[in-house]
Amino acid sequence: MFEEWKGKRVLVTGASRGIGAAVARRMGALGASVAVHYHASSEAAEEVVEAIRTAGGEAFALTGDLSRSSEAQRVVDEAAERLGGLELLINNAGDMLGRVALEEIDDAHYDRVMDLNARSVVMVTRAALPHFRRAGGGNVIHTTSIAARNGGGPGAGLYAAAKGFVSTLTRNMAKELAAERIRVNAVAPGTIATDFHVRHSNEAHLATARAGIPMGRLGTAEECVGAYLFLGSESLSAYVTGQVIEVNGGQLMP
Repeated sequence: MFEEWKGKRVLVTGASRGIGAAVARRMGALGASVAVHYHASSEAAEEVVEAIRTAGGEAFALTGDLSRSSEAQRVVDEAAERLGGLELLINNAGDMLGRVALEEIDDAHYDRVMDLNARSVVMVTRAALPHFRRAGGGNVIHTTSIAARNGGGPGAGLYAAAKGFVSTLTRNMAKELAAERIRVNAVAPGTIATDFHVRHSNEAHLATARAGIPMGRLGTAEECVGAYLFLGSESLSAYVTGQVIEVNGGQLMP
């Protein structure tokens, strides 16, 4: 089952930490060739690359601000050139960029949140299409969020809305691209214990979330990886497209 990962050409955006890093490490360890994208965390990205190489895989890091369309294009083209093509794109880059109440949202904050979490998904995927077509097909997995369904916590309205955009766009992309043998799905993590919540949540936020999780605890980045492996596998999910897989310990059961 895992043989198909050997040599698979993969770009993971936002792969220097958290879920993106866990996904990149695991796919690399299975034999994929992985482009590890980061924006500012160069040292962390290089640690992910080193972990993949130590496990016997191939990887390299590349940087870019994906909230800018020109940078999205460059990152994808550079990744495909260095990989020798592209078969799997994981759109994981994103961030809340702070908890901001509605009355405090200004144009600058709105643009930053929407450009990073919504625009980047559109533009990175668009940039990948020519490379997928040359390969005879492709696979896209977006990272959305439980916030896309429950609206997010205090001050997270724009982030939740952007993730709702991603979940809806997943379904439309799946319809539009199916005829070209390009599958598009998404993974929606719940409350996962990564540095995302170190930066954006206090203990009261996390205690409230934990109380609503039937499994009684926060998830880990590694516990999200299986959903990406399933969706990235042609042997396991070749007939799956337009789906959003919820990984949340029972916190949300749609």
